[in-house]
Amino acid sequence: MLLLFLALAIPLPAIADELAGRVVAVRSGDTITVLDGTQSRHEIKLVAVDAPESRQPFAQASRKHLSDLVFGKEVGVAWTQRDQYGRIVGKVVVRPRGCPACQTTRDVGLAQLEAGLAWWYREHRREQSLEDQGRYEYAEFDTRTRRIGLWQHAAPVPPWEWRKRHRIAA
Repeated sequence: MLLLFLALAIPLPAIADELAGRVVAVRSGDTITVLDGTQSRHEIKLVAVDAPESRQPFAQASRKHLSDLVFGKEVGVAWTQRDQYGRIVGKVVVRPRGCPACQTTRDVGLAQLEAGLAWWYREHRREQSLEDQGRYEYAEFDTRTRRIGLWQHAAPVPPWEWRKRHRIAA
């Protein structure tokens, strides 16, 4: 009985679902729409990435960068959950630019961070592997230190704080 209790008490690693398809829309710097093989549309939110809101500085640059990376391309999505809006929250990978024979291995969320066009959303880090947490944290640190993208601004406001401020004002 004790063994059964211990076995049930130990959390099992989340088993990711996988989705593959073509990107047919880029909604923002962290949200895309994927059309799968059965012609079903899926809204995808990049895991642990938060891009500037539409009225924030660098919002359009963030959306354009993401669009350049994925629009019209085949992507893979590994995911374990949906958010409160019903979007799939997952890690999106695409074939690296200029390598048509390569596998889809380029982490799109990481690319947004490396371009300085999104924040690593630490509140959602538990949805990532430890390896991805380290990569995302370093990418944000590096772009912040080198003042790339949104980090050129003297005091960039993270989207989660911006949303909170504008909800209160409304």
